[in-house]
Amino acid sequence: MSELNRSSPSDLKVACSGCNLRELCLPFALSEADVERLDNIVSLRKNVARGQALFRHDAPFLGLYAVRTGFFKTSVPTGDGRDQVTGFQMAGEVLGLDGLGQERHACDAIALEDSQVCVIPYERMEDLSREFAGLQKQFLKIMSREIVRENSVMLLLGSMKADERVAAFLLNLTKRLQARGFSSSSVLLRMKREEIGSYLGLKLETISRAFSKLQEDGLIVVDQREIEIRDTAGLQRLVNSANC
Repeated sequence: MSELNRSSPSDLKVACSGCNLRELCLPFALSEADVERLDNIVSLRKNVARGQALFRHDAPFLGLYAVRTGFFKTSVPTGDGRDQVTGFQMAGEVLGLDGLGQERHACDAIALEDSQVCVIPYERMEDLSREFAGLQKQFLKIMSREIVRENSVMLLLGSMKADERVAAFLLNLTKRLQARGFSSSSVLLRMKREEIGSYLGLKLETISRAFSKLQEDGLIVVDQREIEIRDTAGLQRLVNSANC
């Protein structure tokens, strides 16, 4: 825990009670009074530079991490030395749930840009759950949300063509960004196309062709990593057609 930074009260500008992401994160189920108490107990913050690991596969589970700012990817090593991307996490989402079962992490969590996380240390989690009745319920909600997201990815890999997978990926990403107050029609991809391909089970050239096809069909406009969504309904129809 030596890399964790404990903020002084005067510097605690990202406290739960004053964070505009609180309804997307851990304190959602807590009362105002409980949120203020949680601020005083859990005041750990950690900065993670772009390209650096928040935690690594098989590392001891030290706690849960709520993304305050920035963007992460999670990945697992494969037998041939490659990394399989398993997810992308943004502000208001939680990392580290993979370590709860075995008390060791099952994946790597790498920052895709300079990021900051709020930390709930493992040794405090049981005490916090007893002290804050709503917190344990919220942990269960978060775990349920992650299970649903993983099941959705499995459906993508099993039933959709390349352009349908990319359309579903963009719709999911814009929906999550919109919930955080960002534009639903303009997306800056923090991840590389190779990483999107790994996540969706597609090769790089296939990903490039899929983006090109969506642009040719007038659904999106691609400018390197900037994506403009021109026809959200059209993207949704494409995804829905794969489920018919």
